[in-house]
Formats: sequence, structure tokens, C-alpha cells
Amino acid sequence: MLATILSISGKPGLFRLLSQGKGTLIVESLVDNKRLPVHAKDRVVSLGDITMYTIEDDMPLGEVLTAVYKTFEGKPVDLVAHPSSVELYESFGKCVPTFDRERVYASDVKKLFTWYNILLAAGFTTFVDEEQASAE
Repeated sequence: MLATILSISGKPGLFRLLSQGKGTLIVESLVDNKRLPVHAKDRVVSLGDITMYTIEDDMPLGEVLTAVYKTFEGKPVDLVAHPSSVELYESFGKCVPTFDRERVYASDVKKLFTWYNILLAAGFTTFVDEEQASAE
């Protein structure tokens, strides 16, 4: 599921991959549903390829988002209530207690919470594919 959700450098929000052509992707914003082309020069990352540092091993983003969803009981994260990095780390520590505090920056946590809110608003409630979950 997260393999088709993209983050594009220089563009706010998240995007759903609709189709791909020669050197171009057609994406749709999860925020306002506008479609746009993304060219080969743009830096594009699939959320399915992202992991977060933990003390033991890297944790796939889908598992991290699932932990956030369970901790916040399916409700959006209020970023206004987390103005400092200490409060961001504290909230994220409740979701993923083993995250590596030296390699995960407050900006990473804030971006993760922002992505989580965007995905929730777009109707996503599961973040790990069922085949992937059963394989693990």
C-alpha cells in the first residue's frame, strides 16, 4: 500500500502514483486531489522504501505508522500540542519506545506525524500490506 504513496522533494504533502511513462510519473495529491506530472529530475521517494532507526534494527515506515495509529487510537496527531523537540520525542517514544534518539531527529518525527495526519485524512487506516504482515 505504501509503495504507491510518494514523497516528492520540494512539494508539500504526499502523492499517490497513478501511472508512469517514459521519464515521467503522473501523481495525485492526497491533500487536494490535484494531478501533476513528476519528471525524472525530481527526487521521489516511495513511503514503502523508508525505514526509521531503532536501537535493534531499522523499522519499516508501515510498522511505525501502525504503531502511531494504535497509540493515538486512530485520531490525528495535534502538532500544535508538540511545539518542542522534547514533546515530539516524548510522544513518539510512546509509539516506538526503541527508536534511536541519536539518529532520529525532531524534524523526522514532525514529518512522520504530518504524513500520518495526511494519510488519515485521505482515508488510510492500515499501513502494512496483509501479505507483508503475514510473511513476517
